[in-house]
Amino acid sequence: MTIPYPLGPPPAPRILVLGIGNILWADEGFGVRAVEAFHKAYELSDNVTILDGGTQGLYLVQFVNEHDRLIVFDAIDYGLEPGTMKVVEDDEVPKFTGAKKMSLHQTGFQEVLSAADFMGHYPERLTLIGCQPLDLEDWGGPLTAPVRGVIPAAIETAVRVLRSWGVAITARPEGAAVPPLLEHDIDFERYERRAEPAALNC
Repeated sequence: MTIPYPLGPPPAPRILVLGIGNILWADEGFGVRAVEAFHKAYELSDNVTILDGGTQGLYLVQFVNEHDRLIVFDAIDYGLEPGTMKVVEDDEVPKFTGAKKMSLHQTGFQEVLSAADFMGHYPERLTLIGCQPLDLEDWGGPLTAPVRGVIPAAIETAVRVLRSWGVAITARPEGAAVPPLLEHDIDFERYERRAEPAALNC
C-alpha cells in the first residue's frame, strides 16, 4: 500500500489584528488608535489582516470567523490606574471583555466571541491587549496622555505575540508611504492632532 505524503507544509494560520472602540469618546478610541499605529509601523506576511473594527459590534463576527488567531486592542475597565496596560490570553479573554461595559458606546466584543463560538469558529489563539481608560466623556476629544502613552508598548506586545506565532514582521522604513487604515479624515493625523496647540496655530 502506498502511503501518501503531504505536498508541503501546512498552511499558515490566518491571523486578525483588530482594534475596536469609539474615537468620538476620548479614551474609548485606544483600540482604534493602537491598531492604526501598528499598521503604520510594521509590514506583515500575507496571512495577517489588520482591521479597524471601530464600533461594528456583531458585524465583526464575519471577520473573526475567517481567521484562526486573533489579537485585539481595546480600552478595558480593569479597575486599575488609568493608562495601565494589561494583556489577557485565550480562555481568560471573555471575562474581561464582558465584565463591565464602560459606557453606552462601547463595542460589546464578548457578544462577538460568543457568536463566533456558536458558529463553530472560535479563535484557536486569542490575545487581548487592553488599556485602562481615564476619560470616556470628552465627546470629540483625543486620547488622554496616559492612554496615548501606552500605545508604543501595546504595539510591541503585539509584535512579540505575532513573532511567537511564527509571523514574519518587518518594520517599515521611516517616512515610508503607507496606505491609510482609517479614511475620511478620522485618522490620527487629521482627527486627534487638530486639538494640539501647534495644529491650532497653523
